[in-house]
Amino acid sequence: MSKFAKDLIEGMAQAVAHADGTAKGATTHVVEIPDVRAIRRQLHMSQQEFADAYRIPLATLKNWEQGRRAPDAPAAAYLQAIARKPQLIRDALQPG
Repeated sequence: MSKFAKDLIEGMAQAVAHADGTAKGATTHVVEIPDVRAIRRQLHMSQQEFADAYRIPLATLKNWEQGRRAPDAPAAAYLQAIARKPQLIRDALQPG
C-alpha cells in the first residue's frame, strides 16, 4: 500500500473519531455569528446607512440579515467590533 493510501486511511479514521466525539487532542473552533440586524438596529441605521458607514456591500448585508449567508470569521469579528465600538470603527474608516 502506498504512503498516500495509508495517510488517506489514517485521515479518514481521524475524521470518523472526530465526528463520533472520540478523537483525542482535536481542536474545534466555533465562530460566533453576531446578529447583524440587531447591531444595525441598535445603531438606528438603515441598511444603506450601515453598509455605507462600514463599507459593507449592501447585497452582502441583506444576505446576512435574511439568513441566506452567514459572515465568515473575519467578517464576524468586524461586526463584533462594530457592535462594541461603532464610532471608533467609523472614525478609523474615514480618509486621512
